[in-house]
Amino acid sequence: MLKRVVITGIGGICAFGRDWSSVRERFLRYENAVRTMPAWDAFPDLSTRLAAPIADYAPPAEWNRKQLRSMGRLSQMCVDAASIALTDAGLIDDASIRDGRMGVACGSSIGSTADIRDVGELLLTGQSEGFNANTYVRMMPHTAAANIAVFFGLKGRIIPTSSACASGSQGIGYAYEAIKYGKIPMMLGGGGEELCPSEAYIFDSLYAASLKNDAPKATPRPYDTARDGLVLGEGAGIFVLEEYEHAKSRGAKIYAEIVGYGSNGDGSHVTRPERATMGVCMQLALQDAGLPPSAIGYVDGHGTATEQGDIAETCATEDVFGSNIPLSSQKSYLGHTLGACGALESWFAVEMMRDGLFMPTINLHNIDPRCGNVDYITDTARRIDTEYVLNNNFAFGGVNSSLIFRRI
Repeated sequence: MLKRVVITGIGGICAFGRDWSSVRERFLRYENAVRTMPAWDAFPDLSTRLAAPIADYAPPAEWNRKQLRSMGRLSQMCVDAASIALTDAGLIDDASIRDGRMGVACGSSIGSTADIRDVGELLLTGQSEGFNANTYVRMMPHTAAANIAVFFGLKGRIIPTSSACASGSQGIGYAYEAIKYGKIPMMLGGGGEELCPSEAYIFDSLYAASLKNDAPKATPRPYDTARDGLVLGEGAGIFVLEEYEHAKSRGAKIYAEIVGYGSNGDGSHVTRPERATMGVCMQLALQDAGLPPSAIGYVDGHGTATEQGDIAETCATEDVFGSNIPLSSQKSYLGHTLGACGALESWFAVEMMRDGLFMPTINLHNIDPRCGNVDYITDTARRIDTEYVLNNNFAFGGVNSSLIFRRI
């Protein structure tokens, strides 16, 4: 028998804060977290100087050296977010999470880049002061999932999701499926990413990074005719997911139910998104939920502020939901957090649904006529009373993911 899956704890860390009250307050200022990065002047071939970093992030003071030695900044943020989520769920000191009844599905685009640099230095010069026995553990693609499991003593299944900007949503999706199909009663699901100029170089090389270096508050501009590319951010988001009866039996607080998950591949191009398969992904999520498109009251858009991505995803959204579906993107506030965005944006979608107040896409003044004909939320937050919301994330490699959340 299929199981119902609910969210009983949420942990998020981003440039706007680490709790919904702080993040919501910053959203309602309608101003982003983007700023210029003077340190990036050290890279003369890097054109963009923009990012949305987490200012002065440090791991909790009570963590000891032994706990920290296997964690780069990425894993620190993911473990930190997991700790917030487990505390929120009332499970941080519960023995049940350590006896095989809880696992983790979590990922990022890449491991900690400082450690990758140390390996590169070793290969190039034959020596590296930063290289040590834990370098690989900090840089490996599954560093976030492994570190979460070790830190909390989780003995359930470990599912790494290193799938670029679908990492966080796939982490939640695979955790949901593990519980839905009766494999395990509890999972942590999500993703994270640390900010690094190496990632900015990648988007620079694709002519996909914003160059509005003298106007950081005016970019990124998802879906706008004047957009000129994405801005990178960083952070981590982790959900505690539980089988519904398990959560109910212990009197857990329930944020929302996950009722649908869809994931597929474009199978055509590594970096060019495909409208048709994006639409199929959303339909797969609807089929999984047993819902008609009309049941969805809001779509949280991927909204990278890149030309091909904006056009493909919004046209696919119109294909599935028609022209009346409300849509917005929080990347206009926090930039593209890559492996974290699917988890952070799922968090925002759930909280906005619970509040009945949905944040607009800021910097969206003139909608690109090539984008889909949907109901773009602009300027100010909008009141919407809906039982279901859908969050979309689409990644390099043609990796598509859609999650449907139900108010409960």
